[in-house]
Amino acid sequence: MIETYGFLAVFTVQVLAMSVLYPARFSRYVRVQANSLPAERLAQLYPGVDLKLSTERFLTRYRAVNMGIAVLGLLLLGGLFYYMRRLDWKDERVIALSAAYFMMQMLPLMFVTWLGFRLNKVHKRSLLEGKRKATLQRRGLFDFISPFVVFLAVSSYFLVVAFVMYFQREPFPGFGLIAALTLTYASQAFVVYWTLYGKKANPLVTHAGHLHNIGLAVKTIVYGCILCSLFFAFVFAVDLLDLKRWVPLAQSVCLLITTFFFLMGLSTPAREPGVDELGPSPAP
Repeated sequence: MIETYGFLAVFTVQVLAMSVLYPARFSRYVRVQANSLPAERLAQLYPGVDLKLSTERFLTRYRAVNMGIAVLGLLLLGGLFYYMRRLDWKDERVIALSAAYFMMQMLPLMFVTWLGFRLNKVHKRSLLEGKRKATLQRRGLFDFISPFVVFLAVSSYFLVVAFVMYFQREPFPGFGLIAALTLTYASQAFVVYWTLYGKKANPLVTHAGHLHNIGLAVKTIVYGCILCSLFFAFVFAVDLLDLKRWVPLAQSVCLLITTFFFLMGLSTPAREPGVDELGPSPAP
């Protein structure tokens, strides 16, 4: 029963962290970012619009949606508490419900991300009216994260593959796991490359803010890969030991850590003294 109560405890924290704490932190982050944007430029982009009122109205609706998702999560928690007290509860069902609920928690964030891309396109079109100077500065992966951490992430992948191959059984259950882990690493490597060398998404962000965002994204991805390797290794190990009922707890812990990664992304860099967002913009 330890794995059952452990899962219920972590799932409770996941509900509160992603659907209560994160929206509160996000609201504060949006207000700080809105106050840092140049008022003259915003007035040109949105003439006759009370941006402060519109922002507060949007944040109120955003928090209300997340509060509704939190209530659904607590109801799901009650159902899982009743279900997992039965001796015949299935770990696959709990895993599926937990993952589906986390995707529901992600929907408001995905909508905000999509909305942010739309607004950035508007800003970029407005900035094409004038010329902007650029300062070329080459960036590399190790400018944002320690080489040791990158080595640890790469080593984790090969260690998991070696672990799975060494303890293979007939029929071998590890091919799907290796394929999933490989796809995860390949996709995240592409995202890191795009983050480092792609165009700047928000044209109004300062150079310090842009570098800050890159650093957070790169660290989140690399540490996320390490976390993914550990989770996959754990899943394979408990499968070998016929302890699959520990998987829901491990999954919930990974999702909770992912939530804290999102919370880390809401930190803001110190403003550069004397830097005007409308002035020369460093190259992305």
